Amino acid sequence: MLDCVSQIMSFTFKKEERLCSRRLIDQLYAEGHRLMAFPFSVQWLVVPNLSPLTSHLSPCQVMIVAPKRKFHHAVDRNRVRRLTRECYRLRKPAFYQFLEEQGVSIVFSMVYIHNEILTYEQLGHKMDKLFTALQNDIQKTLQP
Repeated sequence: MLDCVSQIMSFTFKKEERLCSRRLIDQLYAEGHRLMAFPFSVQWLVVPNLSPLTSHLSPCQVMIVAPKRKFHHAVDRNRVRRLTRECYRLRKPAFYQFLEEQGVSIVFSMVYIHNEILTYEQLGHKMDKLFTALQNDIQKTLQP
């Protein structure tokens, strides 16, 4: 069990960390909180049954979306998703540490809403701001 948690905390992006469950996605969009952190629109939801102590799942599951309405060519959508995944992968250990400190598990989706593809460096700075805003939102929600 401990080995599985240490693998998730590394700089990887495995299947367990991807949001694929139709039930969870429906619940996310029905009950979730919304956050705008340009160039992303983030929908997130605290889910109690994703605890890494009780299952092999990660403390966070994410879905990355590049809409066809904004990017008509599949090549552009793939590039946006690839860049976003890479930025997320490199910044997630600090975010996972925050989730462990708070004792929560979340699912969230990141929808890329900008009309242009940002560079990797620009997207990295935006991802840092997104995680800061998301952490603040989660703390506000968890406060009694």
